[in-house]
Amino acid sequence: MIYRISEFADKCGVNKETIRYYERKNLLQEPHRTEAGYRIYSYDDVKRVGFIKRIQELGFSLSEIYKLLGVVDKDEVRCQDMFEFISKKQKEAQKQIEDLKRIEMIYIFPKKFAFSQNMAINNC
Repeated sequence: MIYRISEFADKCGVNKETIRYYERKNLLQEPHRTEAGYRIYSYDDVKRVGFIKRIQELGFSLSEIYKLLGVVDKDEVRCQDMFEFISKKQKEAQKQIEDLKRIEMIYIFPKKFAFSQNMAINNC
């Protein structure tokens, strides 16, 4: 199946400017064009944008995604480089989890203390 940019953007859940931006940043390859000059995209392109969006949700920046896609596109798997890259992201995520747990404890502690002391939380 092939899509023009409007259909493609709708299918991917993004706007046309996002598609053009991804092309400028080389996250998407330059699309084929019709004789009239319209961009056309394939289902593989839909999957690629889906991957980009999902990995962004996981906290990867577009420059990091570009590096990941470079490895995928070129099939140049340098195991050590990939391991270090992913390991760094995992450590960053773990730190975020720890920070969120600390915030949660700050939120929960006054409630537990008030309950154990038979105090209203509003008096805290």
